[in-house]
Amino acid sequence: MIGRLKGTLLEKNAPWVLVDVQGVGYELQVPMSTLFNLPEINGICTLLTHLVVREDAHTLYGFQNIAEKNLFKTLIKVSGIGPRTALAILSSISTHDFLLAVQSQETARMVKIPGIGKKTAERLLLELKGQIVALGGTANIAEGMPLPIGNQSEIVQALCALGYSDKEAALACKGLPEGTSVTDGLKLALRNLSKG
Repeated sequence: MIGRLKGTLLEKNAPWVLVDVQGVGYELQVPMSTLFNLPEINGICTLLTHLVVREDAHTLYGFQNIAEKNLFKTLIKVSGIGPRTALAILSSISTHDFLLAVQSQETARMVKIPGIGKKTAERLLLELKGQIVALGGTANIAEGMPLPIGNQSEIVQALCALGYSDKEAALACKGLPEGTSVTDGLKLALRNLSKG
């Protein structure tokens, strides 16, 4: 419904912020990682958003980048993880480090996050293990391949939807020029795959 807001930052009261968009004030909850990167009060900010509708509330959540937003949306689909816990996770660990922890199935790293016990950590790792690429990771994070970001992440997801493996999709996108559009990138990646 509301995917992005750009406006004047009026208030910061963690985890809440108030953003004025052409005279309308939007209250959003944001992770600490996003809060720390916001401008000073009365500065202009842009936030990617996700609206969570419950019987008793409509809550808007804001994120500094697509990786955080995608991870949040994935986390709240996991049984026992609500928006509050998802925000705590994003506030405690970077998206990159979280994906590394999922990739290597590090329960010890997860239980250090406030509100995450051993059982919840194990469930998180189990449910998210197969979703690394969709979250913006690669099958070869441990081997030092960079995490796809922005358009590259969308290209990897599209290749996986076409039936390519995580590894094939990540390798096909490895040499794409920065700033390549999704359409052009997909064509180049498919060409790379056809050469292999």
